[in-house]
Amino acid sequence: MEHQGRSVVVTGAGRGIGAETAKRFAAAGARVVVADIDGPAAQKTAAGIDGALAVEVDVTSRDGLRDMVATVTSEFGGIDVLINNAMSCSEAAFLEQSPDDVRRDFAVTVMGPYFACQEVIPGMVERGGGVIVNVSSVNASSYFGNPSYSAAKAGLESLTKTIAVEFGAAGIRCNAVAPGSIATEYWEVRKAVDPQIFEKVARWYPLGRVGRPDDVADALLFLASDAAAWITGVVLPVDGGILAGNLAMTRDITAKSGHNGES
Repeated sequence: MEHQGRSVVVTGAGRGIGAETAKRFAAAGARVVVADIDGPAAQKTAAGIDGALAVEVDVTSRDGLRDMVATVTSEFGGIDVLINNAMSCSEAAFLEQSPDDVRRDFAVTVMGPYFACQEVIPGMVERGGGVIVNVSSVNASSYFGNPSYSAAKAGLESLTKTIAVEFGAAGIRCNAVAPGSIATEYWEVRKAVDPQIFEKVARWYPLGRVGRPDDVADALLFLASDAAAWITGVVLPVDGGILAGNLAMTRDITAKSGHNGES
């Protein structure tokens, strides 16, 4: 999927899905902006991408986002594609979450993209269009833990539809991807506690493995490309089939009941 000459901003691109996405867009010919609250991480990712621009930005800061847009517009002439990937995910249980836990998850995961869209869309309208793709999660559709993160991701999917409908006539498309479990640095703490965590989680997935950052990056490249020119307002699961059903659970149920699957 070609993105030759397009300017692409990826938030949360210092590592994980964001870093892989930045690399994939650059390989497709885009001019990439690696945006992250962790400046050194953004610099490290950008250093491995020819012509990439690293920007340190806190997506919860409207002023910070405004400055980022001004910088990118000055360097690249505008923003053609915005990938809202930055996230925050509290690990605390529902009754143990503090107000700060909840506020942080919502501030980064849904308010950040909201503000980023407000800053980016006027320039896209002026340029005749653009593409926004939000990184949601299967947690927005079903319960897999992390309650405040999940609620924020559900809000992000609502925002996706709002942007798609309100600004479609201006040539702006807005979609989202909803990843399942992706093997990124985020899992390292859990893996330290249980080195077999990925093998255990994989049995939930019909495709028999957890996802990789490139699985999500490829979906983002597609939705931002001309191949998806008549797709807007959708949420694309990139989840190995987990939202379709849980085969391990089904096998356990049918084995215990003796049911052979016939009605």
